[in-house]
Amino acid sequence: MNNWDDLRYFLELARCGSLSGASRELGVNHSTVARRIASLEKKHGVKLFNRQPNGYQLTEAGDVIYQHALEIEQQNQTVERLLYAGDTRLSGKLVVTMPHELANHCIIPYLQDFTAKYPDVDLELVVSPGLKNLSAREADIAVRVTPAPPEALVGQKLANLRHAVYFSKQHPQVLAEQKIIIWRQDTNPPAWAQQHFPNAKVVLKVDDLASMYAAVKVGIGIARMPCYLPDSVLDTDIFKLDLALTPSDWGIWVLHHADLRETARVRAFKKFLIERLQVLRPLFEGERGKRVNTAKTYN
Repeated sequence: MNNWDDLRYFLELARCGSLSGASRELGVNHSTVARRIASLEKKHGVKLFNRQPNGYQLTEAGDVIYQHALEIEQQNQTVERLLYAGDTRLSGKLVVTMPHELANHCIIPYLQDFTAKYPDVDLELVVSPGLKNLSAREADIAVRVTPAPPEALVGQKLANLRHAVYFSKQHPQVLAEQKIIIWRQDTNPPAWAQQHFPNAKVVLKVDDLASMYAAVKVGIGIARMPCYLPDSVLDTDIFKLDLALTPSDWGIWVLHHADLRETARVRAFKKFLIERLQVLRPLFEGERGKRVNTAKTYN
């Protein structure tokens, strides 16, 4: 096998287990994937996949090849990073990934300053759900909300992340009724609800912060949210309750792969982000936004 593309098609089909999934990752149609895999098997006289009703399964031979192909992929990614690491140009593509709430409410308002200063940097924002693999160069810089970054990444913590419980003053009855909105992965009412709302009724589960905020705004219930989203919107109908909550160990981090620490445009954007987002530290740490006395509200 002397064609890296052959390995790419093989790896994606092995990972996804379907032609549709592999074609989506590779940016081609599914017939192209099927044709490339068939050609690869014929060329080397080995069956790599069993075609099952529920997808493609690796054969014993395919599984052996898969393990070695992963090593080759990692080596290829390392070479790409090292080549990029020595790039001293303040031009070319720079891919930055971040949660879309941070992008829309905290970072995009400042981006014009960066694009004006570095007009030759082709900036791309990736704000789709899910984390991007910086080792595989799916992105060059990540702004992440996390308690601790992966070991392979380096960067700087910009602020601690603080949370509060929010409600809409247009719908104060949700406090007395103790209707709460929680994350989809929560199986039981979380600690904040058990402590302050012992008769809590879960009325909605969500997997997206913007959706949680929207649900609070229309009066579906109350929710514990990171302060930066409600407080940055400055909606006069949304208040935070003056409740004692266990501090979160999560923070706002600007991260990149260790190999890219000297790449000129990575350094420039990281410096820009750190300078701009330091201004927003009070927002991230919950020092903005209106509060309301809980005793006057629902006790």
